[in-house]
Amino acid sequence: MNWPRALGAWLLIATAETIHGITRRIVLVPRVGELRASQIGVFVGSAIILAIAWATVRWIGPKTPRELWTLGTVWTLLMLGFEFLIGLALKVPTERILADYDFSKGGLMVLGMLVMLASPFIAARLRRII
Repeated sequence: MNWPRALGAWLLIATAETIHGITRRIVLVPRVGELRASQIGVFVGSAIILAIAWATVRWIGPKTPRELWTLGTVWTLLMLGFEFLIGLALKVPTERILADYDFSKGGLMVLGMLVMLASPFIAARLRRII
């Protein structure tokens, strides 16, 4: 597996998700509110992640299911770190960040992270690589 390409694909995902988040905040939040916009955003973001994984998985070149799951794990950990660092840099309270991951508060971000984890494997299956 080509790790520089894998990290490049993750940067593409992080960039696309950042643009998606800004667009969601500008367009969707005023129309449906913060919670509903965040919930919708998880599904749109998951589609973005899957599309980028599908477009890049062959280029990254994983050879085994284990490599695909390792790639998904690395992407997920990087994204979690990115989300928390950006949130803290923007002075978003930690409780607010964590609320996105709390099902009892309507947060669905755990689902998005599960999609991130599985996206290389799903993409490889769709592209018939494994």
